[in-house]
Amino acid sequence: MGDFGTLFPLAMGYIVVCGMDPTGILVMMGLANITTGLVFRLPMPVEPMKVIAVVAIAQGWNPATVHATGFTTGIIWVVLGVSGLIGLLARSTPQEVTRGIQVALGLKLCAEALRLVSSWWLMGAFSLVAILLLGKSRFFPAALVLVALGLGVMVFDGSMSEIRLQGPELPWVAFPSLSEAWKGMIAAGFAQLGLTAANAIIATSALISRYWPDRSVSEKSVSLSTGIMNIASPLLGGMPMCHGSGGLAGQYAFGARTGGANIIEGVIEIALGILLGGTITVLFMSFPEAILGAMMLVVGIKLTLFARETPLNRRAFVFLTTVFVSVFTNMAFGLASGLLSSVVLKKTNVKNRRAQ
Repeated sequence: MGDFGTLFPLAMGYIVVCGMDPTGILVMMGLANITTGLVFRLPMPVEPMKVIAVVAIAQGWNPATVHATGFTTGIIWVVLGVSGLIGLLARSTPQEVTRGIQVALGLKLCAEALRLVSSWWLMGAFSLVAILLLGKSRFFPAALVLVALGLGVMVFDGSMSEIRLQGPELPWVAFPSLSEAWKGMIAAGFAQLGLTAANAIIATSALISRYWPDRSVSEKSVSLSTGIMNIASPLLGGMPMCHGSGGLAGQYAFGARTGGANIIEGVIEIALGILLGGTITVLFMSFPEAILGAMMLVVGIKLTLFARETPLNRRAFVFLTTVFVSVFTNMAFGLASGLLSSVVLKKTNVKNRRAQ
């Protein structure tokens, strides 16, 4: 549940603005979580693709465009994984660039977290204190306590009374069309590819190696997982999904250590989707934003701490370039600028040696 701060707002936008099926979104999210937990045996996050989600919500896409775009990106990631091109890109990416992507994501999460916390400062402060006090508790995990607190607030203010238990409702089948796929890829899909490569694949693989040194997961495996998820997801009305270093840091920060965390989350999502259906929107819209913001702030701070691992030498230029461009544009441009600055620095060093 450490990654709910990202999931709730984007899933809500897809449902309310784009008219997507809540059951389809939650059931496919749940199936992806369960499968990922069984395959990787790690708390590998499953979350919405952010660029596609933001553009789709801002432009009011219809479900067909969302499904077709996710399906197309899925094919691309399978091809990149099978061909080995994603591994080549990862091997060509210096550590300073990977750390820069992680720190930039942390800064962006902190900024969004403060916006959410500002909706109710007292609740946000209380949530942060709870996280600090329960950070290492095995019996009262902070994320579970805060979610329970949020549900309690909803009971108190009457929001829960609008949620209705209904009979089992299965997701409907969607078939992506070529015209909708092209429209979605031009609007957001191609921009999403760079972000996914930087944050959801390269940075996630690097973070797994950091947290579990004996359980490394290759960029190829993450790419194939992302691709298969997105080829399957639209078929039952799901949204475009990916993994992500921010989500991994969030789940790890709140105590997740094995794939069992994904399996538990997946079961909850499938149950909510089938039994609550459309009324799940009330849950997403009414849950206190300040609590989500406090959880997100902790994750953001943990990611920014990777800046301490960058030595204060000429290579720091690559790190700072990646962070600056990522924060003020997006992480796809940050990845490109980081790689470019690394090449420029290498050529400059070669020229200086020759001059000496």
